[in-house]
Amino acid sequence: MVIKLPQEVRTILHTLQRAGYEAYAVGGCVRDSLLGRTPEDWDITTQAKPEETKALFSRTIDTGIQHGTVTVMMHGRGYEVTTYRVDGEYEDGRHPKEVAFTAELKEDLRRRDFTINAMAYNEEQGLVDAFGGKEDLKAGIIRCVGDPDERFTEDALRIMRAVRFSAQLGFVIEERTKSAIRGHASRLSQVSAERIQVELTKLLVSPHPQFLRTAWESGITAQILPEFDRLMELRQNHENHSYREGERTLCAMQAVRPERCLRLAMLLHDIGKPVCQDADERGNASHEGHASVSASMARDILKRLRYDNATIELVCRLVTWHDAKIGLEKRAVRKAASKMGPDLFPLILEVKAADLAACRDERRQDEENSLERLKALWEEISREGAPLTLKELAVTGSDLIRHGMKPGPALGETLNALLEIVLEEPEKNTKEYLLANLPKET
Repeated sequence: MVIKLPQEVRTILHTLQRAGYEAYAVGGCVRDSLLGRTPEDWDITTQAKPEETKALFSRTIDTGIQHGTVTVMMHGRGYEVTTYRVDGEYEDGRHPKEVAFTAELKEDLRRRDFTINAMAYNEEQGLVDAFGGKEDLKAGIIRCVGDPDERFTEDALRIMRAVRFSAQLGFVIEERTKSAIRGHASRLSQVSAERIQVELTKLLVSPHPQFLRTAWESGITAQILPEFDRLMELRQNHENHSYREGERTLCAMQAVRPERCLRLAMLLHDIGKPVCQDADERGNASHEGHASVSASMARDILKRLRYDNATIELVCRLVTWHDAKIGLEKRAVRKAASKMGPDLFPLILEVKAADLAACRDERRQDEENSLERLKALWEEISREGAPLTLKELAVTGSDLIRHGMKPGPALGETLNALLEIVLEEPEKNTKEYLLANLPKET
C-alpha cells in the first residue's frame, strides 16, 4: 500500500529519519488516505523528544510541549509532530495525570481511540497497522483500540467521537464499543460544552446526520441534548399513521444541505412541540405556537453548547419563521421576504423544503406544488430587483426632513408606510411618486 505524502510531510519525516529517529504520518491522515480522501491535516509521530525535534527545524511552536507535541511550520502551514508516548492515569476524563515518552511506535498507537485512527505510515516501512485498522476500515467498523471501557474512561469525548466517525464515514459501531458507549454516556457531564459542540456539529454536517439516532439510543443525547430525547418520546397519532416526532427531525436534517446553521435549524425547528402538544376531538395532534417556543428553546440550547452569537441568531431566525404561511402571489412573497429579511428568505425556503420532505401528510403533494410556486416567485422577484428593505427605498429620512418632516418616530413610521406601498407595487419606488404620496398624517 502506497500513500502519496505531501512534500512538506516527506521533508519532516526525512529530516527526523536522517537524524536517527523513527518518524511516521499517523492517525486521521492515514485513515483518510486509505479511504481515497484528501486529508485536512497531517500529523506526525516520532521517537524524537520535543527538544530534539525543535533542534532540527528552523521554525517551531510549542503547541503542547507537556504532551510531547511541537508544531513544525513549513511554507506557512503547521504540522504537529508528537513524540511516541504512553499515557498515565486519567483523572478528569480528558487529561492523563502524566505522560511518559516511549521508544516503541506500537505503544504509542495503543493509546489511540479507534483502530482506524491507530495506523502509521512512512515510505520506508509502509503501513504499520498493529490493531486491525485496515481490516476495520474495509469492513466499515468503528472499534476501540483494546478495551473500550478503558478508552472511554480516559477521555469521555471519545463516546461522541465514535458516533461522529460513524456518521461521517457511514460505518457501524462494533458491539463491544457500542455497549461501552451506553455504559459510559453519563461521563459526558465531565466534558466541556465547547468540545461537545465541535463533535455535535461534525455529526450534524456529516453525510449521515440521522445517526444522531444512535446517540439517542446510546444515552448520549440524554446528557448533551435532553430536549431531543423528549422529542423522540413524543408519538404522534394521526388518522393514517403513527410516528415519533423526533424521527421527522432526523429525516428533515437529512433532507437539507450540509451547512451548519441549516442542519442546526432542522434539529431544533420542532424542539418545542412537546411543550405545545394539544389534540383535536379525534385525537389528532396540534402544536399551536410551536415555532416561537422552539426558537426560544433553541436559543437556550445553543447558548448552553457555546455556539457563537452569529450562529445562534441565524438559527433562531430560521426556527422562528420555518412554519410561516406565505401567500402565492408576488406581493405576498415580497412582503414576507421584507419581514423575514431578504438574506433569510431563500434559506427559509430550504428549511421548508426539508421539513416537507420529512412529512407523511397526505396533502404533501399539494404543499410541494405550493413550495415550488414560492421558489419560482422568489426567483422572479430576485431577477427583477424589487425593493424589499428601507435601504432600497427611493427616498430616505433626509429626503423627508427636507420635505418638511421633523425627526422623530413619525419619520420612521412614514418610511415604513412608503415601503408597504412599494412592496405592493414596486414600480412606484421613485422619489417623485413617494414624496407626492406621503401618508396624510404627515
